[in-house]
Amino acid sequence: MTATIVDGKEIAAAILGEVEKSVAGAVSAGGRRPHLAIVVADDPAALSYTKSLQKKGENVGVEVTVEKAAAARGPGIAVLSALADDPAVDAVILQRPFIDRSVDGELSDLISPTKDVDGQSSASLGALWAGRPCFPASTAAAAVLILEHYDVQIEGAEAVVVGRSTVVGKPAAALLLNRHATVTICHTRTKELAGVCKRADIVIAAAGRAGLVTGDMVKPGAAVIDCGYNFLDDGTVVGDAVFDEVAEVAALTNKAVGGVGPITTAILLKHVAGAAVPTEVESF
Repeated sequence: MTATIVDGKEIAAAILGEVEKSVAGAVSAGGRRPHLAIVVADDPAALSYTKSLQKKGENVGVEVTVEKAAAARGPGIAVLSALADDPAVDAVILQRPFIDRSVDGELSDLISPTKDVDGQSSASLGALWAGRPCFPASTAAAAVLILEHYDVQIEGAEAVVVGRSTVVGKPAAALLLNRHATVTICHTRTKELAGVCKRADIVIAAAGRAGLVTGDMVKPGAAVIDCGYNFLDDGTVVGDAVFDEVAEVAALTNKAVGGVGPITTAILLKHVAGAAVPTEVESF
């Protein structure tokens, strides 16, 4: 079997086209452009990403500004608190890692759920698990959107999420559960991981470990969505799944580059546009 390979750029382009049309319509009706503020430390990788997001935002009419802050608890609190109270800012993202996992989580909780377009706060994650309206983490939403785009049966399916982060693993599991899948959450310390994955109709690989999911761990005909983005010593980017092996067994899968990533960005900008119109917050 040769898998269908996800065309993330094509899916992202369709989403961005919808966002551009929506924003243009709102502006022509007398509204203003949606405004996303990204809080970053002085980190080259983070700043590079924000510049890319700024460009994509401008292309669809979304204003994206960068708020630099020293990588310390006090400055982070000050900047995020100010943004929470600023009526001209519709959406806020804390570019992580900002300091470390524990402090980053505390800082993310300063983002109001109505502005939390990347599902970073505890309130947003809790709302997602409760099936309440919220903005889910964009990468998790991208993984599930791919399944829906390619008409993968989610309801009643056995799904395995390999990874338990609040960025991808946990929100992806909640999204699948809300769509009536039977969900198992695994991680790098799961015993018999191969056996658990092998029985799944859907596998979402999101543990952040290169090559963790191999072809012999995949049920023939399963859908394997790889959210991993790992750099090898030679600079090569690979996913959490061994692409060549998985593509020979699965019915649907994606490469690390050009798969989930472009869709994640597109969904994020869609969430920003939605945050500017509170009545449009989606229920997931």
